Amino acid sequence: MFDVLLIGGGVAGVSCALILGSAQKKSFVTDKKIGIITHQKASSLQDALFNNAYGIPAGKPGSEILTESTDHLAQTYPHIIQIPDEKVIKVEGTSGDFTVTTNKGSYKTRAIVVAIGSSNLFGIEGLEHYIEPHRKALPEKNRIQLKNNDHLVADGIYVAGTLAGWRSQLAIAAGSGASVATDLLTLWNNGIETHSHDSIRK
Repeated sequence: MFDVLLIGGGVAGVSCALILGSAQKKSFVTDKKIGIITHQKASSLQDALFNNAYGIPAGKPGSEILTESTDHLAQTYPHIIQIPDEKVIKVEGTSGDFTVTTNKGSYKTRAIVVAIGSSNLFGIEGLEHYIEPHRKALPEKNRIQLKNNDHLVADGIYVAGTLAGWRSQLAIAAGSGASVATDLLTLWNNGIETHSHDSIRK
């Protein structure tokens, strides 16, 4: 049983995983089992080139970021379980007891974070009734988002990145994923506001 399972290994999903991973020494996180399904064959990062993203060297291809970010996650926070090469096809259950089914197996989790793109080809059974037109994309692009209130779709279901209704900018997607991570940390901390910072002074 995962405490949270992240769906999507792009900017928002990995950003969320990195924040959760960095909080591993907090007393309310040490016993948490966290996983991320990193299937990203259709990621918009594949064709991206970054010259305007904070902290990323100019000319950086998005395809490199996809690989380097999951490597970074594995090396720095190996306790975060990465599940590659599996595509989520179905989500069922309720908060505290979800079943996430992929093309290769199924996983039990208490909460989920959906952090895949906003393509209208969205195909996760069990989440279709949350779909609505993307509020910040051009209508002709036919983008979608999941109905949410500050990233919360329903009890135990979070959404991050462009699928949460944000514009398609790397910095925005990363911030969205990080925001969801701090919401989860706060939840695990009995509702007491929290975050996870590293410091050279520690």
